[in-house]
Amino acid sequence: MDRITAAQVFIETVARGSMSAAADHLGISRAMASRYIATVEEWAGTRLLHRTTRKLSLTAAGEQIVPVCKELLALALDMELTGSLLDGSPKGLLRVAATSILSEYRLTDAIVDFLAKYPAMAVDLQVADRTVNLAEDGIDLAIRITNTPDPQLIARKLGECASVICASPRYLGSRGAPAHVRDLAAHNCLTYAHFGNNVWRFTSAQGTDEVAVRGSLSTNEALVLKRATVQGAGVAMLPRFAVSEELKAGVLVDVLPGFEAQKLGVFAMYLSRLRMPPSLRVLIDHLVEHLDMA
Repeated sequence: MDRITAAQVFIETVARGSMSAAADHLGISRAMASRYIATVEEWAGTRLLHRTTRKLSLTAAGEQIVPVCKELLALALDMELTGSLLDGSPKGLLRVAATSILSEYRLTDAIVDFLAKYPAMAVDLQVADRTVNLAEDGIDLAIRITNTPDPQLIARKLGECASVICASPRYLGSRGAPAHVRDLAAHNCLTYAHFGNNVWRFTSAQGTDEVAVRGSLSTNEALVLKRATVQGAGVAMLPRFAVSEELKAGVLVDVLPGFEAQKLGVFAMYLSRLRMPPSLRVLIDHLVEHLDMA
């Protein structure tokens, strides 16, 4: 059996505390994972894991073998990456995570352009409206819209996301349009669960304003928020790039054109600069140049 793969299975098993979880993450059967663990133990000449029906833990020898396996995997990655760039073109698979609304309207086009430019590359785009754990989920790069990047990750800014406060003509016909941000407190404001306290912040010629909003619908899925707004459920703060066509067509209305909603940064986030794959660096550079946030 491949000792490098066996070392990877061993490290994943230790990290996840379960052979089954490691097998699921790596896309292999539990029986195959067990054989790989046996290969590492045979290679080391001793038992590395205590196994019970309830938990799995390292033996004293296993604790010493973990850093050895990690270094082996790091050296294997370095060799793979060096070889992948010998012809001047990046190769391999990158796992990328992003929200659905960003993937739908901006990120997919940029990734398709990237893959056309680098045909030896592949991207596994994981679309999820939740904050993924890069280490646990095996993600190379997360694209996040936020003004508070995770301090535990390396962040590179790709641009800014402008938002617009909008509603459908049907909703405005029944409830009227707010004239000032303070009026939003009296409206049914549809909110995005990831933004926490539902305080909307604005700038205008008169300075800065903020208002606490509430409403009948909160969701962690921005596309749901957009659909509900189009259907007349209430007022929402949505990325301008996602509703530009609806604004042009009159399906949605910018209800506070004199006030600019707080902009959010768009960041490429990854775990470490240490042994950063050249292919990942190439993808981030491509996104800096080609991710259109207008």
